[in-house]
Amino acid sequence: MLIDYMRVSKVDGSQVLDLQKDALLDAGVEANSLYEDYASGKLDERPGLTACLKSL
Repeated sequence: MLIDYMRVSKVDGSQVLDLQKDALLDAGVEANSLYEDYASGKLDERPGLTACLKSL
């Protein structure tokens, strides 16, 4: 089972997860095993990362 985490820094729509998501799906990661955040890496609270780590 493959699990992956995607993140972009800007929530204003200037960055999107589309390329990351497409590449991961092509690599065989199931859509329900993808976790994502739209937040700066400087932030301590990233709910998508927390959920991803819990699933491991």
